[in-house]
Amino acid sequence: MNEILKSIKTPAYVCEEAKVRKNLELLKYVKEQSGAKILVALKGFAFSGVMDLVGSYLDGATCSGLHEAKFASEYLKGEIHTYSPAFKDEDFDEILKISKHITFNSFAQWQKFKGIALQNGIICGLRVNPEVSLAPTDSYNPCGKFSRLGITRANFKPELLDGITGLHFHALCEESASSLQVVLEAFEEKFGEFIPKMKWINMGGGHHITRADYDVELLINIIRRFREKYGVEVYLEPGEAVGWQTGFLISSVLDIVHNERDIAILDTSAEAHMPDTVLMPYRPAVRGESENGKFAYRFGGNTCLAGDIVGLEAGDAEYKFDSELKIGDRIIFEDQIHYTIVKNTTFNGIKLPDLILLKENGEVKMIREFGYEEYRRRN
Repeated sequence: MNEILKSIKTPAYVCEEAKVRKNLELLKYVKEQSGAKILVALKGFAFSGVMDLVGSYLDGATCSGLHEAKFASEYLKGEIHTYSPAFKDEDFDEILKISKHITFNSFAQWQKFKGIALQNGIICGLRVNPEVSLAPTDSYNPCGKFSRLGITRANFKPELLDGITGLHFHALCEESASSLQVVLEAFEEKFGEFIPKMKWINMGGGHHITRADYDVELLINIIRRFREKYGVEVYLEPGEAVGWQTGFLISSVLDIVHNERDIAILDTSAEAHMPDTVLMPYRPAVRGESENGKFAYRFGGNTCLAGDIVGLEAGDAEYKFDSELKIGDRIIFEDQIHYTIVKNTTFNGIKLPDLILLKENGEVKMIREFGYEEYRRRN
């Protein structure tokens, strides 16, 4: 592995095929044991180099609009489900051609597009808001106060359900099966009277199924009981669980400066390349760091933003090592394949990290190589 890492031009996201397959095997087990269908949520994980593999295990993709739906139709087999807080008129005809399911965020949107959707044989659903969530932060809480996402019970209009065959809720973020249980109880309490009229229920994403401490058997039992109780098809749409712990962001030390403490300047950026470390926030693990190491560093991005320091927003920006860092050393940020590539930017003209696939046979495959053209096209 060390020789492989030395050969990679930085910065780069490196996705490990074997680790993706491991996650998919577990998701396949959940499918088989629970009877649920599982869709990959492209908003969190859309690494084109492994989409053939993903498609061979899962039932399709859930998409947030036209572009994700087009990506799914190009790279994945299976069902395409599309949901957006609101659909644009000029996008909708193309969405109709690509999607099997379309979920609407409001009764106004449903009434607007109902005729053309049903004429085209679309399976139609509504997103509802159970008004309960255990999301760790307000930015990632779709059921928080004043949320625009989904219809609350107070705003639900049963008289307009003709043509609707399913309900969708999404209330979790990196959550456990017991959290799903809490949300599901609220969903049943508020919308249970309508479930027998439905053919399918989509329980959204945020299920941290592939995390080591996740209670997979509890999830399976929850889904089984729900399916037996109501006789409906159940969908899950994890994104992070597909890409969880499947790769890393590799960068290089460009310089080391000192201002009361040592600061290693990297050819990557927390702001531009690891945005959730700033938004969530969280401190990404670094390969080779040592809790009791004698040499401490901050990692600064190669941008003009003063706060572009890895881990700063999470309150822990210090990384310790057993030996001193040198210019040219490789710094590897673990678990940086989900919610990074789909969200990164060219802020300050910084180069987007290349996309590399480390195949199961040891081959290093360049999937996408980025440069000036990406910056120029966006400005």
